[in-house]
Amino acid sequence: MIYLGTGYCPAGWNVGHGTLEFNPKTFDKPAENLKALFAHDFKVVLHINKAPRDMFGNAIAEKSDSALHIGNYWPRHRDAFALGVAGWWPDDGDELPIEARLARHRCYYEGPLLERPNERPWSFHRNGYAGVQRYGGWIWSGDVQSRWATLAAHVPVSLNTSLSLTPFWGTDIGGFVPTKELTGELYVRWFQFAAFNPLFRSHGRTWKLRLPWGWNTGDFGPVEAKSGPDKSELHNADVEPICRKYLELRYRLLPYNYSLIREACDTGLPPMRALWLHYPDDATAVKLGDEYLWGRDFLVAPVVEKGTKNRHLYLPPGIWYDWWTGEKTAGKRWLDRPVDLATLPLFVRAGAIVPLDPVRQFTAQTVSEPTTLKVYGGADGEFVLYDDDGRSLDYLRGQGSWTKIAWDDANRRLVIEPDSRKTGGILTERAFEVEVWPERKRQRVMYQGKRVEVRF
Repeated sequence: MIYLGTGYCPAGWNVGHGTLEFNPKTFDKPAENLKALFAHDFKVVLHINKAPRDMFGNAIAEKSDSALHIGNYWPRHRDAFALGVAGWWPDDGDELPIEARLARHRCYYEGPLLERPNERPWSFHRNGYAGVQRYGGWIWSGDVQSRWATLAAHVPVSLNTSLSLTPFWGTDIGGFVPTKELTGELYVRWFQFAAFNPLFRSHGRTWKLRLPWGWNTGDFGPVEAKSGPDKSELHNADVEPICRKYLELRYRLLPYNYSLIREACDTGLPPMRALWLHYPDDATAVKLGDEYLWGRDFLVAPVVEKGTKNRHLYLPPGIWYDWWTGEKTAGKRWLDRPVDLATLPLFVRAGAIVPLDPVRQFTAQTVSEPTTLKVYGGADGEFVLYDDDGRSLDYLRGQGSWTKIAWDDANRRLVIEPDSRKTGGILTERAFEVEVWPERKRQRVMYQGKRVEVRF
């Protein structure tokens, strides 16, 4: 739950731009108000802007008499942070020089660690510079306009940003500044694309239209822009169920995505990958910027043109499965995939092993049903499933689990065993429901931290 500051909304969490005092009109009893949100499993993030232009500092622990040093700027956050605030949104800052941008990222990484030495800091920035990825700050694409051309541009922008700046990237679903082009169709297509971004967030002016169910209320809510959608768009019953479909898929993919983020942390390899990263010898693949790989196994082809009925896309070499239909297709060729509004073209390569959890309502929610392993036959494959406590820095001390899952296609055999990396502190016993495609044969497997084989 991100709270804007006052100034960008009439009554935000604080008393004005750049301040760190709670607004009594919004939080009359900050400690109690926040505690009530925590009881509903919300993590609260506070927006802060108006950073000092000449902010500096190579470490929070450095000694300095200057109010511009991050070691003296961070203490202003302590009272709010002590109430259980989970993270910060350092907004604006486009005017900051490079040194100040780097210092700001460092401030919101090292500062929280002073107060909570074994809890992962989280911050969300509008800008940065090479090197900020080491401080774990997430970056979004800024206050972009709600236009089809903007959505189309975000696909190559996301791939370039992931490779050159940080793998921890995202965008405001639907675009921040409404225009006449903001329709239910554009919102849905942006939502589908963002479901396969590292950051998945719906935000922007005329905020009720950033709620999937807001498109069927007949009410704009507060109008915060000079231009926006036609009133006829406010009775669109299709938006909410389609968005629910992709939101639930996002949550089901949590074990796959979490493993990708750990890989990014260890190697820098981003979850969003230009095709040339895995197909450098394919002359067609290396030229494409309007589709991408999500991890090693998914190919995502966002729909970025109004009224699209067929998405022209390219499949790299190998065998590919349509995620929605299960249809098997040979790659290294172009095809036209028919699409309705509910369909984002999504393909999985042969040999892929995709872990899927039951739907959660929030990431820390405990689920009792087994993890499904969807195994796509036609080639050998391997996936290393990663897990840890999701909160602490113990993962830096080897407290996590790596489970190697390998598919031998010729022998129709799946092997689940500990990975060569050390596993410690995390319960490794778990149930898997294995589903092999295209036959859709299923078997339940109990894994107890030791090698187990399953034949199909």
